[in-house]
Amino acid sequence: MVSYDESCSKRQRLLVVANRLPVSAKRTGENSWSLEMSPGGLVSGLLGVAAEFETKWVGWPGVDVYDVVGKNALSKSLADMKCIPVFLEEVFDQYYNGYCNGILWPILHHMGLPQEDHNDTNKTYQTQYDAYKKANRKFLDVIIENYEEGDIVWIHDYHLLFLPQYLKEYNNKIKIGWFLHSPFPSSEVFKTLPSRSELLRSVLTADLLGFHTYDFASHFVRTCTRILGVEGTHEGIVDHGKVTRVAVFPIGIDPNRFIKACELPEVRQQMTELKKRFAGKRVILGVDRLDMIKGIPQKFLGFEKFLEENMDWRDKVVLVQIAVPTRNNVPEYQKLKSQVHGLAGRINGRFGSVSSLPIHHLDCSVDFNFLCALYAIADVMLVTSLRDGMNLVSYEFIACQEAKKGVLVLSEFAGAAQSLGAGAILVNPWDVTEVSSAIKEALNMPAEERDERHRLNFQYVKTHSAKKWGDDFISELHDTFTESDMKIKKIPVGLPQQDVIQRYSKSNNRLLILGFFGTLTEPMNNQNEELDLKLNPELKGTLKALCNDPKTTVVVLSRSGKNILDKIFGEYNIWLAAENGMFLRDTTGEWVTNIPENMNLDWVDGTKNVFKYFTDRTPRSFFEASETSLVWNYENADVEFGRAQARDLLQYLWAGPISNASVDVVRGNHSVEVHAVGETKGVAVGRIWEEIVRKKSMTTPVDYVFCSGYFLEKDEDIYTFFKPEVKKNLLSNVLDLKKGNYFSVAIGQAHTKARHVVDSSHDVVDLLHKLAVADTTTSDSFSESEDYQTRNANADWKPWINYVKIRELAVGDTEPVDI
Repeated sequence: MVSYDESCSKRQRLLVVANRLPVSAKRTGENSWSLEMSPGGLVSGLLGVAAEFETKWVGWPGVDVYDVVGKNALSKSLADMKCIPVFLEEVFDQYYNGYCNGILWPILHHMGLPQEDHNDTNKTYQTQYDAYKKANRKFLDVIIENYEEGDIVWIHDYHLLFLPQYLKEYNNKIKIGWFLHSPFPSSEVFKTLPSRSELLRSVLTADLLGFHTYDFASHFVRTCTRILGVEGTHEGIVDHGKVTRVAVFPIGIDPNRFIKACELPEVRQQMTELKKRFAGKRVILGVDRLDMIKGIPQKFLGFEKFLEENMDWRDKVVLVQIAVPTRNNVPEYQKLKSQVHGLAGRINGRFGSVSSLPIHHLDCSVDFNFLCALYAIADVMLVTSLRDGMNLVSYEFIACQEAKKGVLVLSEFAGAAQSLGAGAILVNPWDVTEVSSAIKEALNMPAEERDERHRLNFQYVKTHSAKKWGDDFISELHDTFTESDMKIKKIPVGLPQQDVIQRYSKSNNRLLILGFFGTLTEPMNNQNEELDLKLNPELKGTLKALCNDPKTTVVVLSRSGKNILDKIFGEYNIWLAAENGMFLRDTTGEWVTNIPENMNLDWVDGTKNVFKYFTDRTPRSFFEASETSLVWNYENADVEFGRAQARDLLQYLWAGPISNASVDVVRGNHSVEVHAVGETKGVAVGRIWEEIVRKKSMTTPVDYVFCSGYFLEKDEDIYTFFKPEVKKNLLSNVLDLKKGNYFSVAIGQAHTKARHVVDSSHDVVDLLHKLAVADTTTSDSFSESEDYQTRNANADWKPWINYVKIRELAVGDTEPVDI
């Protein structure tokens, strides 16, 4: 991690932007304030980062201040704590209580979109949405006032989804990270949200997006794929050449704070008192906010079921539930409070006595030391969240259990389940019987098993601390932006045609690697009823000459099937890779199968049915099926209808035939492709290279490589295969690329891994013709007749070139289609 600005030798600044500052503020006079820093949470997460960076916090101070004197005094006091306030004033209620907590929060927690109150015309979806955008603008204004060149901005949570876009519009070079502390729902839930596309596109302008779990990250990627029609990859989201990194960073706690607290005399005294209070009983502990998603009613119902079925435990166990009040003025929360109180009263009435109550319910928060004492003496921690971003209460319990080694019963719907599942008993909180059984299992668990489960979870909590979370995110953000900087600096240059030709003519063993569609195909007309792929007739003689040259090996890679490639290239002395290298054909015409033995193709038939369904309902679309991949193409369909159908098709695929399949889904310009996972053109060229070396029994090393095509971004690993840092892994006796003898050329791509770019396939066809006659030409340049022939031969390509440009202007598509 680089944290120093080399130009001025000072620490780099980090602006941590969240809805709320980690400070409690209380006004003590007209121009004086009392401030207290809040422990835990983000403060703990940025302990390590704060040592590397000059960290400043930006957020709402937690109080409404309307007078200028009060604002200035508070701002000055907060500055001493490295905090910068954002005063939200009149927009706060509709922004925070309205859009954030009333609309976004239920959606993110799988609770659905709340019904709009049509009787309240002052508080509608639109007014709350407008307030949300205004609040994000207020955050922007404060950041701009305080921003210095080189600052990193780390934005937190769903309150500020528009802020990344606003910041990038202000300065596209700002490094921006965004982290979601809540769950992210499935696309079926998120798509009910009005303005869903605007929110997603805004957050995608950030450089790095972080989530607690792989489930949340996967939901986000699939939601973007289905709603926006962008491509999801292992790195994140690809949209018109821009890659937004999506990664998983499970947050933690400061475990040492809890471990040390348990050693304090005051806490030990409280532990002794609690043990006396509950002498002869096993203690089950619950610590939650009084919130719908925390599942307190489900916890009580599970405990009630346990008491019903286990009479021998009724006087030997107690459930202590701390329910921290929240949003007391909201009717739904008032109903929840009444429901919880009713259940506690019913259970205590059924199973309690004058001297003993099975449930001790506290509607209050408790101080930190007393909480640690409760954690330390509990035998079982019961977490029944219905949907939780992480649930750090479970981490805190484990940190305080070094001596007792109690058992964690954890909801599978809490984010922590993916981190602590190895040592916890996972339950479905909706299943009352399962919760009851888990309680019984936890109380009866042998000491040896308790020790092992605690060891696993304690080790995780210790190593995956809040500090590690913060360090990992900032380190990843720095690396992501560095990679982006490198890509920007390494802008591909135009093709030096004369140098390509001269080096070709001087080399002794050449390898030409070419794509098929958009590279060697004949010009197309968008009025065609069907996409009938054919070789450009002007290339027939040129390609034959290149293939018959004993010093030249020509390879064509395509996603198309064997039959199509055989039909087009059957007469040529050429190497072919069909279905992205699943099938290889050498110059004798013999096909070799490279499908892995363990490859599961059960998804193919179901995917065919989905493709056929949409082909029947999308005029002038069609699909191509091969043994390991399928492509649905709407090149000739109505543009807008085709794109809408493609989005629906993707939802059908994810919900059905490929929901659990090991496949890659590639969204092209006007196509959707499903193929076996991991099969790219870079993988294919590696296999075909091995076959060429084996079958040709080379005595002269390959000393010249030319690679060009109109490839999807995921296939651009083909351009890096022969790079100097990669080729060292190849056999040195069969590859001897002198400096400058490797040319990678992308066609019509603004962002590419290739070294060079050309505007269209016209340029590649023109070059191939010149290479074909290079050995027969003694001079370094071509005659006028040869130049004339080349220009004349390529005249028919103008309609194709113009069509591609018109299509990009009309639709805004710049990502290539590859078949």
